[in-house]
Amino acid sequence: MPILPPATIGILGGGQLGRMTALAARAMGYRVQVLDPDADCAARPVVDRVVAAPFDDPAGAAELARACDVITLEIEQIGPAALEAALAHAPLRPGAEVLRIVQHRGRQRRWLAEHGFPVGPYALVTSAAALADAAASIGPSLFVKSCQGGYDGRSQLRFAAGDDAGQAFDQLGQRESVAEQALDLALELSVLVARRAGGAEIVVYPPAVNHHERQVLTWSVLPGELPTGVASRAQDIARGIAESLHLEGILAVEMFLLRDGRLLVNELAPRPHNSYHASELGSPTSQFEQLVRAVCDLPLGAVQPSRPAAIVNLFGDLWAEGGAPDFAAALTVPQTRLFLYGKRNARPGRKMGHLGATGDTPGEALQRARDAAARL
Repeated sequence: MPILPPATIGILGGGQLGRMTALAARAMGYRVQVLDPDADCAARPVVDRVVAAPFDDPAGAAELARACDVITLEIEQIGPAALEAALAHAPLRPGAEVLRIVQHRGRQRRWLAEHGFPVGPYALVTSAAALADAAASIGPSLFVKSCQGGYDGRSQLRFAAGDDAGQAFDQLGQRESVAEQALDLALELSVLVARRAGGAEIVVYPPAVNHHERQVLTWSVLPGELPTGVASRAQDIARGIAESLHLEGILAVEMFLLRDGRLLVNELAPRPHNSYHASELGSPTSQFEQLVRAVCDLPLGAVQPSRPAAIVNLFGDLWAEGGAPDFAAALTVPQTRLFLYGKRNARPGRKMGHLGATGDTPGEALQRARDAAARL
């Protein structure tokens, strides 16, 4: 049954994704509350209430849910007890089982393989010896990622031939990790899927093409320019994953296109995703509005871009180099927009906002966004 405005949506997490989801919900007439450990989180200025509590606090989650008609999230790392506490008072979308699978990289990778979705060679490692064995069995060049936590390259490392397995495992905090074979990539892409509560409707966005530096997204363009047939294959994989998970909400599926033409799934994110920020500029329905529609059991919006769009992330390094960036100069580039997240304490590597641009072609949109960023 649809949850109509002026109902209250609760969001687990008050970071930039929660902030942008709240803005979309407010535009549709909803009220919004969030739970976040920081009472002065990025979402605070645009929501009705912040419940300041850790992400693993059942009491805080219950307090949020009692005041809301539906609960969704903008970060995966919510404690299982907190999820159950929220679910006791309001529908939780996506559900706890989706998060249980996604929260643990080893569990996620195993689920994908068992359900027939393409993944690269990997091994679960729980010791330095297991890491050395993985290098011997699946290849000496690996990416090693802790199974839980870590984002934007944190709790991850590159392991190469000759590296000391003991030192590497210590660097990861001796935590259970996934060792993945380093692959010969042509490019990285992602596909966003939205599935309405109850599964009555599903829509799949065209793939975005993404560029990472130091394992952090630098820019993204939507729709991405891809070899013939790749877009439809990627969309089919993403749709299949969402349906198999019985998703209620949205899901970003990160993928690798290998030079030999294979498509492999990298990671899943059951929430808004940095690579689909361009949907606010070029798509009839942004990812944030689509999330609201999906979890409130409303008809889903159109996803085919009306024009190409691209984004370039803005990191705290720009502020650390002396004063505020020259946003006025950046906005002299035609068809650009500025999005800042309201974060305090700019620091190197921290996402503080992004610049977006549109164009007649994906290449033109990306060039405008990059030109604007260069003027900062």
